[in-house]
Amino acid sequence: MRHAALRRRVWAANLELAGLGLAPLTWGNVSGLDRGAGLMAIKPSGVAYRDLRPADIVLMDLDGRVRDGRLRPSSDAPTHLALYRAFPRIGGVVHAHSPYATAFAQARRPVPCLGTTHADTFRGEVPVTRMLSRREVSAGYEAATGAVIAERFVRRSPDELPGALAAGHGPFAWGTDAAAAVRNMLTLETVARMAFLTLELDSGVRPLPAYLVEKHHGRKHGPKAYYGQS
Repeated sequence: MRHAALRRRVWAANLELAGLGLAPLTWGNVSGLDRGAGLMAIKPSGVAYRDLRPADIVLMDLDGRVRDGRLRPSSDAPTHLALYRAFPRIGGVVHAHSPYATAFAQARRPVPCLGTTHADTFRGEVPVTRMLSRREVSAGYEAATGAVIAERFVRRSPDELPGALAAGHGPFAWGTDAAAAVRNMLTLETVARMAFLTLELDSGVRPLPAYLVEKHHGRKHGPKAYYGQS
């Protein structure tokens, strides 16, 4: 089996995504990238997680050609590929339809950074894209979804904000590998739920002050990080 280890890691990440309740039915997919080999491994389209096997994971090159696999790749594969091209340091991408992050996407609202739990992973609000035009949808919907996400990071770091909301659609998250991307998706859904509940209590709540955002993000990330064990 070609690239069996990559396939197994991506298979395990997809099962974790479903097990965490982030992808009801088949509403989600995880991919992982071997940049050295120029290959992306991704969940096949429409296959139930309970039926998924490592051998079902599809291998594609960065031009979108299937290199190994008997099943069709996820219909979101062009979005994953667009993100890998746009963000050269990432090695895993997740798309899901988890309820709170999807609610913010459907409302076309970013997830505001209201507390330190959010700031630990996301250095500021989680951005939301613009809506796709009719022409973009017709020309290549999934690839255009990746392109409008990348647009939101012209002045933002995808390493410091490892996720975004596709307007009217749902959340995407990424990380150094497939497992890290799933953790970031879980964090995104959790902080979206916290933000929703906070806004229910106080619709006028202000974002967390910048100095607290910087403190909490910096103590977990970067050269001066001191959270956890070295």
